[in-house]
Amino acid sequence: MAASLYGLIARFDTAPEIYHAAEQVRDAGYKNWDCITPFPVHGLDGAMGVRRSHVPKFSLVGGITGFCTGMSMIWYMNAYDYPLIVGGKPYFSPLFAFPVAYELTILFTAFATIAGMFILNLLPQHYHPVLKSKEIVRGLDDAFYVVIEARDPRFDLARARALLTQAGAKEISELEA
Repeated sequence: MAASLYGLIARFDTAPEIYHAAEQVRDAGYKNWDCITPFPVHGLDGAMGVRRSHVPKFSLVGGITGFCTGMSMIWYMNAYDYPLIVGGKPYFSPLFAFPVAYELTILFTAFATIAGMFILNLLPQHYHPVLKSKEIVRGLDDAFYVVIEARDPRFDLARARALLTQAGAKEISELEA
């Protein structure tokens, strides 16, 4: 393995080919690899062994925080900051606070979702070695790619190349780091 080797990139021509290749790479035990497709391939996440995203957890925490912030803010303002009795109404009622809490729930959920997506995807990532590949532009149009990274504990150049060849890759090339 060369010091400047990022990994291997293999081209496939159809969605079923990459789907079956992804299953084979997953079954071989690789952990640091990815598929690049010009359009979403139904079931590819399952074939890759990708688990559910953790972004909804960020969204839930953001929503709960927004709701509690809205309710607490209205309670504080009406009960302590500027208590005003009008027509015998109570200092605080969830009915009065609901519009503010609802809007803050939506706002905080949106911010938490975006922040969670950036954190979990390690964004912004201004450079990726796959972008050095001359043929990667076809991955936006009509070709499908599997990239196996050299940092994977199971990576061996010869065995990874043999696996991709066995999976039906049309072209395999090495990626520089």
